[in-house]
Amino acid sequence: MSRWRDLTGETSGDDYAARFAALAGSGKDVHGEARFCSALVPAGARVLDAGCGTGRVMIRLAELGYDCVGVDLDASMLAVARKQAPGLPWFQADLAAFEPDRLGVPADFDLVVAAGNILPLLAAGTEAAAVGRLAAVLRPGGLLVAGFGLDEAHLPVPPGITLAEYDDCCAAAGLTLVDRFATWDADPYEGGGYAVSVHRR
Repeated sequence: MSRWRDLTGETSGDDYAARFAALAGSGKDVHGEARFCSALVPAGARVLDAGCGTGRVMIRLAELGYDCVGVDLDASMLAVARKQAPGLPWFQADLAAFEPDRLGVPADFDLVVAAGNILPLLAAGTEAAAVGRLAAVLRPGGLLVAGFGLDEAHLPVPPGITLAEYDDCCAAAGLTLVDRFATWDADPYEGGGYAVSVHRR
């Protein structure tokens, strides 16, 4: 069982969407992840939103002109995404067993983004498999971008993966660290409880 399923019961899609809608309504910028990704690859690039949830990041990237595909395991989150953007491709799949060809999706993404604590919320012990699957769908030179918490202050569950362990997973999957930041606004990473990592295939 994934840590996310254990935490939410996979019934939190509407509540999750409402929380971000309230943040946006209060004037808070909720598009930092999409802005970060758009600085890495040009409009028109193929982007996989891995752990897309209710689609907040992917819908914004699609609005900016990206060719996007969303994958998530939580049906309640995907139901919200499909309601908000019925014209976009949303798929239910486990990232640790993700096979895009079975879904009719070409495995030649320019960028894979895993925002929202995806890695720490996977089922324990599946992190390396998930990273391997995500690396495999990148074209040569493609980027994997993952932002996640590293301590209890930045996670809703006990920490499940360190940066060193994540880097090891990426190296085993043939990825090289390009850069690391402390936020989706690209603040320099100098240690701390949250990191956004960019790896290249």
